[in-house]
Amino acid sequence: MRMHRRAALAAVALLSAVSLAACGGSASTPTTEASDAASSGAAAEQVSGEINVFAAASLKKAYEDIGAAFQEANPDATVNFEFLGSQELLSNLSEGSAADVLATADTDIMDSAVSQGLVGDPQEFATNTLSIIVPEGNPAGITGFDDSLNAEGVNLVICDPESHVPCGTATKKMEETTGVTLANPASKETKVSDVRSKVESGEADAGIVYVTDAATAKGTEEITIPDLGVVNHYPIATTSSSKNEAGGKAFVDFVLSDKGQEILQNTYKFGAPADSAAATKPAMEKSTEATESAESGKSN
Repeated sequence: MRMHRRAALAAVALLSAVSLAACGGSASTPTTEASDAASSGAAAEQVSGEINVFAAASLKKAYEDIGAAFQEANPDATVNFEFLGSQELLSNLSEGSAADVLATADTDIMDSAVSQGLVGDPQEFATNTLSIIVPEGNPAGITGFDDSLNAEGVNLVICDPESHVPCGTATKKMEETTGVTLANPASKETKVSDVRSKVESGEADAGIVYVTDAATAKGTEEITIPDLGVVNHYPIATTSSSKNEAGGKAFVDFVLSDKGQEILQNTYKFGAPADSAAATKPAMEKSTEATESAESGKSN
């Protein structure tokens, strides 16, 4: 009996020690399961309710996939998207449109949102660079960001630099960097997705878009060009007027997570955030290939 009592007391003491050690460990160091969940984009606690996300038009397909993955991890949440030009999103937000998250295609517009007190602290989640798409077969014989875009009879579509949409601002910077002025575009759009659509439908002979648009465009060919330092940085932030702060923050965290970054970079060819070790790798790879091709063409 005494031996049994001692054994029982020893077992209780051992269990108490293990419990205390476990409690002490969890306060200072996250468990392996918790670390794995955080890196995969799964929230520690699921969120619920509607989450309204204002996102740049160039993010449409990638964010729809991210939204689906987010809702799978948070089945009680519903993500609603508004995809427009970044400048239009800012205008709508400043006029009182409801949103929990803002994601823009450049830092200038996000900086304006910050200065107006419309959003919290932004975080960069992706980068992007320009490319050219043409209908299959390249009937107009476009060779790059060069005078072939100004050739007689070429219907060129670009984003409107005067409307301050990020793709238009990037196009203007590329003109300045290359010294090639796009003399007479057939149309200037306020969304890069509209540029892509006009080339896909055959209305245009060429369109200046992002590399991410070129990767998903249908019935087109890509004419790669060096980025020449013209890189758009994409920031994301929760809004100051959010009606679902927990949901908005969870969505931002998901975009920044390994799962969100995998969708952006591996599936849709966005570059990594600038502070990442793999920053702009997909774009840089395309840029290097385009540069080598251009040099080869000159030698021939």
